[in-house]
Amino acid sequence: MFFTYLGRELRRRSRQALVIALGLALGIGLTIAVSAASAGVKTAQADVLKSLYGVGTDITVTQTAARGTGGGQSFSIQGQSQSTTGTKTTTSSQDTARLANGSGTLTSATLTKIKSQSGVSDAVGSLSLTDTNVSGSLKQSITQAPSTSSTGSAKGGTGSGSTSGGGGSFSAGPPSGSFSFNQTTMQGVDVSDMSIGPMSSVTLKSGRELTAADANSAVVVVNSSYATQNSIKVGSTETLGGTKFTVVGIVTTSSSEDYFMPLAEAQKISSETGKVTTVYVKAASSTQITSVANEIKSTASGSTVSTSAELASSVSGSLSSTASLANNLGKWLSIGVLLAAFLVAALFTMSAVGRRTREFGTLKAIGWTSRRVVRQVLGESIVTGLIGGVIGIGIGYAGAFAIDKFAPTLTASSSTSSASNAAGGGPGGGGPTSAASDITVHLTAPVNLSVLALAVGLAVLGGLIAGGLGGWRASSLRPADALSKVA
Repeated sequence: MFFTYLGRELRRRSRQALVIALGLALGIGLTIAVSAASAGVKTAQADVLKSLYGVGTDITVTQTAARGTGGGQSFSIQGQSQSTTGTKTTTSSQDTARLANGSGTLTSATLTKIKSQSGVSDAVGSLSLTDTNVSGSLKQSITQAPSTSSTGSAKGGTGSGSTSGGGGSFSAGPPSGSFSFNQTTMQGVDVSDMSIGPMSSVTLKSGRELTAADANSAVVVVNSSYATQNSIKVGSTETLGGTKFTVVGIVTTSSSEDYFMPLAEAQKISSETGKVTTVYVKAASSTQITSVANEIKSTASGSTVSTSAELASSVSGSLSSTASLANNLGKWLSIGVLLAAFLVAALFTMSAVGRRTREFGTLKAIGWTSRRVVRQVLGESIVTGLIGGVIGIGIGYAGAFAIDKFAPTLTASSSTSSASNAAGGGPGGGGPTSAASDITVHLTAPVNLSVLALAVGLAVLGGLIAGGLGGWRASSLRPADALSKVA
């Protein structure tokens, strides 16, 4: 009887039921789309942190370079001297690997202490280097003239000079030449454990990745963007820090490093044996991250200890703005639309009950109790709400698809500052420097089961609110009032 009467009333009032369902559907659809966009932003943030921080990494430990250390780049010129008339040509080529600007080092003993700490599941070290290659030639013209003088003279500061002797005098013109300067970045990684750290978030494009067997081999993998720019392929030979390395793989990564090599090889070419610039730490559980970080600060005194949560707060750019928009404006917009949809559904239901005064009064007159009338109105409203939920899910999926299809590419950056020498500065000089990592991500809007469950819950809730208010009005009707209106 209940379902028969319910179906008949919904068919008889199909237009009104559809209007209520569509109102709820719009609110539910917007909520699904915003929730999906928010989930997509969180996924994008996780990808950014994975690229910048390493998969499974909870804490990083770094050491800032001490003031006054490092200094500017320098190189020497070696060539053949020439004492007869002609052109003196001096050529030079120098390839040097040194610590990345602003980076200090941690010892292997410190890394061992961190590994043995309570609450630490795993810890690996890496070494950030910069390879500087300078090459070119210097030319200077030399002329000879007869002379009987035994005295000599020289002029400085003008780039030319003259000498004399028993066989004549020599004069040198101003030097001229050109030099090329090229810098690349390198990362020495612990190939015995690459589950965390800089190599944990790369994707192999061609060749192979580094393995534990490469620990003492002069091999590298190259960032695909750098490899494309410089026409580097698997099997190529690259000179880094004066050592020839064989390219065994090309990888896609959002990291700024151009080359990845075994840690031992990076320490060898930079003369930083037993040292690392960064320690990546994985905590045994998420609840221990803070306590582990505090203990590391005591173990590695003077170092900078950063947690994943702290890094997340440093991410900026359009991704950060989108996250703020999705989490704040989107959330309140969804709440506002839902409240409006529920209010409209309740008002329409109460209005419909008002127009059914004679119907409910007659039902009460023939024996229906107020509880049964309320149950009937609630049943109709819940079914209308579920219909709105189904339509809302469709609208939400359409919104999520539109976000996937038309959302612009977002950027994120994470910057850190340190006090160190600027490149090319002299000893004792320098000041605050800033290093930034920029990453491009595409916003998606995944619709998961929890979002669908939310949609169904909202549909039922909307039906209950509308039905509850409508039922309350229906239960207050008296049979005498209804029968007095019967013609």
